[in-house]
Amino acid sequence: MTYECFQPGQEWLDTNGNLIQAHGGSIIVVDGTYYWYGENKEKNIPGGKIVHWGVRAYRSNDLYNWEDCGLIIPPDVDDLTSPLHPHVYLDRPHIIYNAENEEFVCWIKVISPKGQRSTVLTSKNILGPYTIVTKDLKPLGMNAGDFDLVVDPTDGKAYYYFERVHSELVCADLTSDYRNVTGYYSTHFPLKQPPYVREGVAYFERSGVHYLITSGTTGYYPNPSLIATADSYHGPWRFIGDVHPSDVSRTSFHSQVSCVFKHPEKEDLYIAMADRWLPHYTESSADAIRMHEERFRPMGGHQDGNWKELTTIDTARARYVWLPLTFDGDNITIEWHDEWKIEDFD
Repeated sequence: MTYECFQPGQEWLDTNGNLIQAHGGSIIVVDGTYYWYGENKEKNIPGGKIVHWGVRAYRSNDLYNWEDCGLIIPPDVDDLTSPLHPHVYLDRPHIIYNAENEEFVCWIKVISPKGQRSTVLTSKNILGPYTIVTKDLKPLGMNAGDFDLVVDPTDGKAYYYFERVHSELVCADLTSDYRNVTGYYSTHFPLKQPPYVREGVAYFERSGVHYLITSGTTGYYPNPSLIATADSYHGPWRFIGDVHPSDVSRTSFHSQVSCVFKHPEKEDLYIAMADRWLPHYTESSADAIRMHEERFRPMGGHQDGNWKELTTIDTARARYVWLPLTFDGDNITIEWHDEWKIEDFD
């Protein structure tokens, strides 16, 4: 099957006819070729022990049709203590290129019995093999959740935006090799508890203004995404509203943004790449928000053992919702399109 447009929320097949498995993913451009990589969920089944099957990558010349490049970071099935073992949560890989060392640096969020930690890997080739250089990293002594990595295009300095779990958002400077944090950081959006704490962090810059799109903390259940602006990487950050204002369900069109990709050949095309983790869950965000309020309230439902999912979660069937950002002065929105084309943009 050959695609000639984006069809948000529909099944998306690779050039072999298989479901694309690049969840919580991002795109990196290498030598003019697009590489889309993310969590491989192909072996996940509801209630099963396998949470991931490594990091998979695809390549494309048009962003519509994707060739499977296989596992660039395979699971480590033999070592139960490995951050790559398929029984632990391996989430949201992000890869940036370090020009000074001529290597690709990949950070991964890992949830295991040790808590929420970061694992850092490097490779000389975008498709690997990748070698772990740091595991079980607790950056700045903090439990680290959803995150994004940013490289300044002018000076090569890199920044790490991450959710300090169930607390606030942190912007930390990375070392010159991008393998660790320097110790300099700033904190933003301090909130008392989920579902209000911000996660699903996606950064982009436009015309000298810095932007962050974040979601609330309701697990795989969708909720309203908020957009914030700042004049520098470290802020101060200011919320400017729901980036999906036309969505009456307040679920970000039943999706969660993982990355904002600036098209390199279009002057003003920014694509919000999002996951629809629960394709058949069509409810508004109200029940999920209420459920997580109760779950994390002191002496609430979670502590009393009354936690119950609202629907069956089958991440192997999760879909993708890619939509263009619309700019109208200071107003920035993501509007729904059943179909859309890159060619429609100047």
